[in-house]
Amino acid sequence: MQAQVQPVSEQKGPVQSTPSLNQAQTPLVIGGLTVAAILFIYLAAAQSVVQPVLLVIGLLLGYTLFHARFGFTSAFRRLMSVGNGQALRAHMVMLAVAVTLFAPILATGFTFFGGTAQGYVSPVGVSLIVGAFMFGIGMQLGGGCASGTLYAIGGGRSVMFITLLFFIIGATIGAYHFEFWTSEMPAFEPISLATSTGLGYFGAWLVSILIFGIVILVTLRIEKKKNPPKMAALPSASGWKRIFRGSWPLIAAAIALAVLNALTLMTRESPWGITSAFALWGSKAAQAVGIDVSSWGYWQANADQLQASIFADTTTVLNFGVILGAFIASAAGGLFRFNKVTPKNAAASVIGGLLMGYGARLAFGCNIGAYFGGIASFSLHGYIWGVLALAGTFLALFLRPLFGLSVPKSKDSFC
Repeated sequence: MQAQVQPVSEQKGPVQSTPSLNQAQTPLVIGGLTVAAILFIYLAAAQSVVQPVLLVIGLLLGYTLFHARFGFTSAFRRLMSVGNGQALRAHMVMLAVAVTLFAPILATGFTFFGGTAQGYVSPVGVSLIVGAFMFGIGMQLGGGCASGTLYAIGGGRSVMFITLLFFIIGATIGAYHFEFWTSEMPAFEPISLATSTGLGYFGAWLVSILIFGIVILVTLRIEKKKNPPKMAALPSASGWKRIFRGSWPLIAAAIALAVLNALTLMTRESPWGITSAFALWGSKAAQAVGIDVSSWGYWQANADQLQASIFADTTTVLNFGVILGAFIASAAGGLFRFNKVTPKNAAASVIGGLLMGYGARLAFGCNIGAYFGGIASFSLHGYIWGVLALAGTFLALFLRPLFGLSVPKSKDSFC
């Protein structure tokens, strides 16, 4: 995912002034709001009441991600390359707020529209280990994670369209191989800190907060030892205008994302997810050209999804909302523009997209469904996903230069 700030070489002489905000691209903002309104009306008329609500939540997620440039990919890369843990500490704040909100929701099962709220608690085994490691490599080559791919597309980042296409292809291949990895490879049963250990939700909440605190202390200790470059704020408006123009503080975005994830849980009975929709889109495309995807083990329990409209899929609606929300935010800030695609970064996007798509299916989710949603749901697999994705990130640091992609250095400054 794009960083909150971008690394540049140290400059000699006077420090340049902070660039001013761009003028809003008003026609694009109007166009984005019009598309969102039309989609909202269609969902309200043709789908369940949940779908238009999820579209609004998706819009807010995309808007928040873009304004804060909230990075999962960049946070992991900065920590592993130069020891900067600022963004990872924002993750811990986000997760702390999320578990605080998720605990009573999951304990009571409360939802807005009936049904029972259930978290993402998945098995721990070879599939998870391989998939998360692959995803960690893929997101560093592909230029963004799952949420980063969506909001970067909303901002007009051209190469991310390639990443998304091959993300979908990789997810579809992963769905085809899913039964092998989950049935033939060894794995433990899903482990919940709340329900599998006897801790209960309050005990699991305490343990989670302790873990987040330890991670924060470790990153601070690493920074004290390595003295990495710091992150400087991007241009932003002042006061209430900052809601619409310029960058948001990482911590504010972390809290907003946690609240929106909790609202998602209470709206559709499960947390925020992204990549299951990619597998659905790819499988529908494969079905359209005559491939019998309904025979795949992945679709045995959800064959009805293959026959229904994609707009009946809650994850699809959230994804469309994220893209539109990021588009509106980028246009409001005058930042929407397509950029140049080179053969090298296109190749990196192809490989990264395939690795992320395939890895997400094996690992029961991506940085959102497995890492964010899993940890918020008190699932052990979410923590393991994070560790293995960090390991994949470390390996990817040696691969990125092969594709002309930068790796932050200790002498770089972030601005």
